[in-house]
Amino acid sequence: MPLLTIHHVTTYRYRQPVFLGEHRIMMRPREAFDQHLLSARLEIAPEPCELRWLHDVFGNSVAVAVFDRRTDSLIVTSEATLEHAPLGQGQVDVEPYARLFPFTYSSEDMPDLLRSIERQYHDPGRVLDNWARTFVKNDGTTGTIPMLTQMATSVRRDFTYVPRHEKGTQSPLETLTKRQGTCRDFAVLMIEAVRALGFAARFVSGYVYNPSPSEGVVGGGNTHAWVRIFLPGSGWVEFDPTNGIIGNRGLIRVAVARDAYQALPLSGTWFGFPASFLGMDITVDVHRADSSQYPSSVHGAINSRLAGPSGK
Repeated sequence: MPLLTIHHVTTYRYRQPVFLGEHRIMMRPREAFDQHLLSARLEIAPEPCELRWLHDVFGNSVAVAVFDRRTDSLIVTSEATLEHAPLGQGQVDVEPYARLFPFTYSSEDMPDLLRSIERQYHDPGRVLDNWARTFVKNDGTTGTIPMLTQMATSVRRDFTYVPRHEKGTQSPLETLTKRQGTCRDFAVLMIEAVRALGFAARFVSGYVYNPSPSEGVVGGGNTHAWVRIFLPGSGWVEFDPTNGIIGNRGLIRVAVARDAYQALPLSGTWFGFPASFLGMDITVDVHRADSSQYPSSVHGAINSRLAGPSGK
């Protein structure tokens, strides 16, 4: 089970001091059976006058920072160490009734899945619907996992990954037209495509790393985005269309949401002259941690350290 440390730094720069409004920070990895958080540290400069934590409607950990001074920069540093249990495609076990597409979710699950099935983007010409249907066989032998796998791997094969640091996400129709985009664009495309087929799907924001030197992945050095699809028998299963990953191998979840705008790693406001903003820099480093610092006696227990710039 890999022991990983994530170092994530976001820096905002301003031409002259500005007032900072409230900021929401989602950089703390989620605790789950397949990723176990051992330590977490959050540093903010300038130091906020108030820092509080909450769980949002999806159960994500959110830090809310309030400031009372002017500043010409904002630096948010998150460091976390966790045990990660990679699960591959072979470990996805779907209930017999859902192994072939189409199928219907159970009456017990459907009420809680409905909002994750709802489409978020208009498709008046049914362009996205038609693209999604190209992965469905006409003879009734469409395997659920093979179909979703083919969709994810086809995005990796047929679309060009182009990093983009500006805020916002392309619509699925834009991505289909341009045949290129960021990881979040590809995630939104696949979410809307599988929703068009009746699947419940959610947007995931987190980090990606290379499980082994022989596995090349893109999207590192920054936050990453992918998809979770609900499959009876296995629950929420990861699909990363940017890298063609099925399962969570190389993927570390931070935030899960119905829509991309609900899973922003850092969001907030500032007040000053419009030309004051100079730019933003993001660096993310994921590497194997020194296991000697985390003896086996503490594995399985959460030791979360939340500290401001002073280390208090």
